Amino acid sequence: MSENEYVVSVEELCARKTVKRLVGRSDHEQTPGPVAISESQKNVTAVNDKGETASDIQDFRKSVDSLKEKSITSTTNNHKPKPKIQKVPMVLRSHKNFERYYEPRVVSIGPIHHQKAGLILEEYKLKFLAKFEEDSGKKIEVLYQSINDQILELRKLFDREVIKNYDDVTLSRMLFLDGCFILEFIVYFSDVIKGRKLENFDLKDDQTVYVQQDFLLLENQIPFLVLKLLMDSSLDKFKSKLISSIEEFICQNVMAPKDRNQYVVAHFSLEKEPDPTHLLELLQKAATFSPQSRDQNAARRQTTQQSFRNVQELRAAGINLKPSKNCSLTDIEFSSISFAGWLKLPPLIVDDSTGPKFFNLTAYEMCPDNFRTNYEVTSFVTFMDSLIDQSSDVKELRKKKIIHNLLGSDDDVALLFNEIAIDLVPNPKMYKDVKDRIQEHYDWRWTTWMAEAYSNHFSSPWSILAFVGALVALGLTGIQTWYTIHPAADS
Repeated sequence: MSENEYVVSVEELCARKTVKRLVGRSDHEQTPGPVAISESQKNVTAVNDKGETASDIQDFRKSVDSLKEKSITSTTNNHKPKPKIQKVPMVLRSHKNFERYYEPRVVSIGPIHHQKAGLILEEYKLKFLAKFEEDSGKKIEVLYQSINDQILELRKLFDREVIKNYDDVTLSRMLFLDGCFILEFIVYFSDVIKGRKLENFDLKDDQTVYVQQDFLLLENQIPFLVLKLLMDSSLDKFKSKLISSIEEFICQNVMAPKDRNQYVVAHFSLEKEPDPTHLLELLQKAATFSPQSRDQNAARRQTTQQSFRNVQELRAAGINLKPSKNCSLTDIEFSSISFAGWLKLPPLIVDDSTGPKFFNLTAYEMCPDNFRTNYEVTSFVTFMDSLIDQSSDVKELRKKKIIHNLLGSDDDVALLFNEIAIDLVPNPKMYKDVKDRIQEHYDWRWTTWMAEAYSNHFSSPWSILAFVGALVALGLTGIQTWYTIHPAADS
């Protein structure tokens, strides 16, 4: 091949023109001077030394322009899109107990685990459908049509991979049946909680517990829009009952003692969450709701390196533990006076359902397209993990009525928090003010010495009484000695 190569484009063939391009030229060869280009040559598609034309990167140009347009629209409307219904993020799928914490035990909801082998309550869905038709006051055909008419919109609420094998009819039937089952079961569950006379569904107590846990798994969700469409299609009286039952269901699943649960009941309502993604998101909002805002100046403070490791070290530094007034996972505060400090933590029930709930709530917050969260649950779990190293830390939290251990031994609770916190990345701004204030108190060494002295010598009322008695005895001995040396003058 000669030193000079000619590349001819379609436009050139039409115009019978060619554009000369030098190729294979070494650095030491002389570069030719400028060449005049005619107007027709300016319109020829540019070609680089790799044979790529300008048209090859037009897809990039269109994609970048599209992203810019979406960004401007989102900023203008202050809109955070819903996260799509999807599988557990890849980073969490290698967990050794994945099936135990993330997959349904007795019933599947939605497309991810549809018709999974071994689930024992699939046939119960038809029983609940028949009861829902009766309670809603509408025929099955009318209820189904409300879902089928919106199937194109509902498809947009799923990750594409999740529903790629489902046509519109199959997906409509699945969402309709599962939606009716969810709503009627939640009404049934509400009646169980209130001790009312129950419809006979032949459900055992353990099955009822497992179903409500299955409803709160990330991979076992359907769009809340399905539930809303079915509620809107029902008679008003039953619709009101459905709304109150959903609120009660969510509040009952907040991991808080009964006396603190009333705080959630009083403040949480569907009206405050007008556009939820699914039931799991509703639980996340209820568990982290608090009227108190976190310190906005925390991010502007100089960050201090955390050196305290667990509850026992905090106690040694004179920091006491107290339960918060409400049960929001975000309600963590620290205050101090002199050498004493108080760390307030939300009271938490730890039982067999706590692990699956925390695992799925944190997985939901970690979904790649979830921009509706500040990692509240993730940050709480990692903060608690920083306080809990071993059973003695759990024991202290239990004594202060912060952790209510219904799981088993204190070792089991410590292992659970250590397990949940693996691979989690918290929001660095959450609790930054709390951590910095604890560290400042911890670094004030004389407070640690005072606290250690108090802990070692005044840990019980008897030691305090003994100390006071010793002081009194020492005082009386001093007075006696003084009068021995300086006897009173005779009157």
